Amino acid sequence: MKEDSSLSSGISRDELRALGADTISEALGLEVLEVEHGRVVGRLPVDARTHQPYGLLHGGASVVLAETLGSVGSHFIAAPKGKGAVGIEVNANHLRGVRSGWVTGTARLHHEGGRLHVWHIDIEDEQGRAVCTSRLTVMLVPQPQKPAS
Repeated sequence: MKEDSSLSSGISRDELRALGADTISEALGLEVLEVEHGRVVGRLPVDARTHQPYGLLHGGASVVLAETLGSVGSHFIAAPKGKGAVGIEVNANHLRGVRSGWVTGTARLHHEGGRLHVWHIDIEDEQGRAVCTSRLTVMLVPQPQKPAS
């Protein structure tokens, strides 16, 4: 993860950590690296946490990366408007197996409506080869309340 204290959009690392605390992203070691309006970049380790039984990156882990990146992007667009962002549809085409290292995902906002966002997410291995391509639809909803701890 980059060492600077804020991202290109002025979102701090602390804000991102708080958003991902006690979630599947934290459990899998997912890191959000860049956030700007309409673009989010993050990475996921390929290790025992993210493997399927054949020792390859689990397709579901790729989907977690894709949905997280698009949802984070929509969150930072929706939150200032008093709205939350929830994924309502995600699809993924798995193109290449990966056994170790990191995969990096780049989410790009394809459609920004008042109620729906559509993101295209491309995931690559460390050699820049396509691993997965995904599309995520996010619905903007009234700001959900976080349950009390």
